[in-house]
Amino acid sequence: MKSKLFLLKRIFLFIILISEIKLANAQSKLDSITNADLYKEIIHMDSILFNAFNTRDIDQFKTLFTEDLEFYHDKGGKTNYEHTISFLKTTAEINSPLRRELVKGSLEVYPIPGYGAMEIGAHTFCHIENGKQDCGTFKFVHIWQKKNGEWKITRVVSYGH
Repeated sequence: MKSKLFLLKRIFLFIILISEIKLANAQSKLDSITNADLYKEIIHMDSILFNAFNTRDIDQFKTLFTEDLEFYHDKGGKTNYEHTISFLKTTAEINSPLRRELVKGSLEVYPIPGYGAMEIGAHTFCHIENGKQDCGTFKFVHIWQKKNGEWKITRVVSYGH
């Protein structure tokens, strides 16, 4: 009798263990799908942001940042929304050939529950200096907030200059 009870306990524990493993795998797959969707959304927003930058579409560019933007630059210090928009306006006015390209394979996206997402990556900026193309690759972090169905950047960290 004791051996039957022992065997039943073992079988019950085995069933619980298998159920937990399946549940964990199901959650992991759900997280992967959710993260893949988030990645697609953020890489799409990144392309809109820097298409606006590269084409000097100031009106579009302005809509992609919150007005309380904080922009941290390892050489330029802390700036804000007005400074960021002014920079693009000046770049457009002087007809600067400055362009930004995302470094392929560098982008990482992490969810920020109840807020939005964190985008981490590297990008290359190129311009003409002394008749030659001059490029630099730098790292960045963008904090995206999704509010009322719209993505906007609230914080930028730009470093490695």
